[in-house]
Amino acid sequence: MQQKSSRLWAVLTGSLVALVGLAYIVLGGWLAYLGGTLVFVLLGVGFFVSGVLLFRQRFTGVWLYLLMFLACAGWAMWEVGLDGWQLMPRLLVVAVLGVWLSMPWVIRQLTITPSARHKGMAAGGIYLAAIAAIFYGGWHISDTRFIHHQPFPARDAAQMSRSDNEWKYYGRTADGQRFSPLMQITPENVSQLQLAWRFDSGDVKREGEDKAGREFNVEVTPVKVGNALYICTPHRQVIALNATSGKPLWTFDPQSDTSANEYLACRGVAWSDDPTDAACPQKVITTTADARLVALNAETGTPCTRFGRQGFVSLTDHLGEVPPGFHFITSQPMVMDGRIILGGWIYDNQSTGEPSGVVRAYDTRSGKLVWAWDMGRNPANAPLKPGEEYTRGTPNGWGTYTADPQLGLVYIPVGNATPDYYGAKRRAFDEAYSSSIVALDIRTGKERWHYQTVHHDVWDYDVPIGPTLIDLPDDNGGITPALVQTTKMGQLFLLDRRTGKSLVAVNEKPVPVTPSLPGERLSPVQPDSVGMPDLAPADLRETDMWGATAFDQLLCRIQFRQYRYQGKFTPPAEGTSIAYPAFDGVIDWYGASVDPLHHVLIANTSYIPFTMEIMKSEKAIQKGLMTSWTGWGSGQSYPKPKEFAVGPQYGTPWAAIVKPWLSALDAPCNAPPWGKIYAIDLVSKKIIWERPAGTTRDMNIFGTHTNVPLPTGIFMMGGNVITRSGLIFTGATADDYLRAFDEASGKELWRARLPAGGQATPMTYQAGDGKQYVVIAAGGHGGLGTRSGDSLMAYALP
Repeated sequence: MQQKSSRLWAVLTGSLVALVGLAYIVLGGWLAYLGGTLVFVLLGVGFFVSGVLLFRQRFTGVWLYLLMFLACAGWAMWEVGLDGWQLMPRLLVVAVLGVWLSMPWVIRQLTITPSARHKGMAAGGIYLAAIAAIFYGGWHISDTRFIHHQPFPARDAAQMSRSDNEWKYYGRTADGQRFSPLMQITPENVSQLQLAWRFDSGDVKREGEDKAGREFNVEVTPVKVGNALYICTPHRQVIALNATSGKPLWTFDPQSDTSANEYLACRGVAWSDDPTDAACPQKVITTTADARLVALNAETGTPCTRFGRQGFVSLTDHLGEVPPGFHFITSQPMVMDGRIILGGWIYDNQSTGEPSGVVRAYDTRSGKLVWAWDMGRNPANAPLKPGEEYTRGTPNGWGTYTADPQLGLVYIPVGNATPDYYGAKRRAFDEAYSSSIVALDIRTGKERWHYQTVHHDVWDYDVPIGPTLIDLPDDNGGITPALVQTTKMGQLFLLDRRTGKSLVAVNEKPVPVTPSLPGERLSPVQPDSVGMPDLAPADLRETDMWGATAFDQLLCRIQFRQYRYQGKFTPPAEGTSIAYPAFDGVIDWYGASVDPLHHVLIANTSYIPFTMEIMKSEKAIQKGLMTSWTGWGSGQSYPKPKEFAVGPQYGTPWAAIVKPWLSALDAPCNAPPWGKIYAIDLVSKKIIWERPAGTTRDMNIFGTHTNVPLPTGIFMMGGNVITRSGLIFTGATADDYLRAFDEASGKELWRARLPAGGQATPMTYQAGDGKQYVVIAAGGHGGLGTRSGDSLMAYALP
């Protein structure tokens, strides 16, 4: 018994080391067979032999393990340099195991002399030094990724009223700039910010709303008028709050049935001011989860009875068959010039012939339809005749709209025609308008121009938010009314907002067209905005693969070799492809902010690869991913797929399953940084600075929201705001913080811990007490996996 006890640690350690070696041999052999590196096999043989020697209590196993560790470290540094975050999955596990191997209770069970025993234990210092070097290298590489490319521009400040204290639109004003003229909170005093008040709405995730990919997301940006804030919740309650105290003034609950909605989010309400309407001169305009438009009295929160039918207008009129949960509006309408202009979210990638993506305008007083823009009609704003419906299956404008009241134009970000990943059945007008910006006359709905960002989009790179408007100096001393459009691909398009003509060079770049799906007709070229900085990620390589350990990193390498990948325009084809960027994009529904005084754009970016599996519909049905359906008008209820990730694409031969590409331990398969902030000079068209943003604190492979706060830069979902005093405020990151950055340098100046994920765009205002407040919704994001909640957090100086 004593002899067995004296061998226990050596046997266990040897067995563990041998298993590590065996895993390297098996997985590394698989990778080498697929054309990847052979190094893992060679390392695996060495570790396996070391483990056998340790099992047999041979001290040579200690020295062989050290030799193999040093070889592993040399290879890792040759492959990724001194990038500590990339070294981590390659070295951390074997370094920690090396520390264990050097412990006295292991060493003394080996057949060695006392002097050799001391040397073996001393070897542990090498492993400890390697662990320290990994983390040091990680912090170092994060610092090196904080790059200042050029000085912050010192330009003559344009005139702007500092007394303009309202926040009536998602972007404060209709131009979408998200720029505040307030200057009370400055880079010098922002570190003194404290929580002023917190409001918990009580609208929390209900049972079943986090299953099968359903998303419960708190993404609201408040509207502020007078001394009141107006917000909406994921289940579409509308709440008015005192802007000074955060105390509720009134609550409106439309009592909608949301059981069929796969996506629960509300990004904001709209404001309408009409002094000639004696009954409801000031209205809060919102929509419900069951596709109704609502006008509320801003003083009381009760529906304006002269609007529509007792305050409500159906948004499914003339859309034909609309199953429950198939059509709703996540973004606030655009209210301007007596019009309420909106599109809507259609449950995309389900079928050909889905409900129309028509854009409509309603009268702010009566709720009557004024015009509709339906690209399938000629002209597109022609009114319907009795009994007609809007054209089914057209691309929809689901994101936030922006507008120029001087030009009388509203700018519509247009999605792509459903289904997303197979376009063989798209019509000429689908092809012309998919993934475009469309400028419409606010009064009539007549098109002035449109500009396409992706040709024949089969990647779901739809335009997710309207452009940000800014006046830029031209080469002749004048001013050009411009707009800058962010995209999911990470490209920026700079256009003349009067004409839609590009103000910078845009080339038609050749892209892959094979392999492809039968009947598909891919575009051989795509617009490439070479005159603007490209925020798209570099094409992936095998060495970019990541994971929590060497083993899941190896599996990611194997998948990289197995999957089809030809860059960001990899054609969808039968089998599995890597989609990077994917439908979440580099910049999604939150867009970017613009400082009009310095002509600087600030953008939050995320880098999350997805996998796209295309299979025949029959196979998807056999696997239980979807069920057969006889189509629209057949009388059969629409059979929603069990998972949100499954796009059945009824009406085509192909189903699509699109999911985040994660390792076997739910760690990202791509190396950090996973989230960055950019500052871009819109005059020079150059990046001023870029930096990683966010840590791993709340992202954990076991879903506990507890981790070491490594400053890798983390996934983001949400926008930022800029103040005239030179501050950037943003939540967005998956580590549950609100942060303030210096606009000129990008330096982090302050952060506050949030009770849940801050996947919303903040805003700032001056309340009745004279204080400037910064407010953000902290309720989490189901798709990003952040902590869920129901809070609105307000911060101010003491």
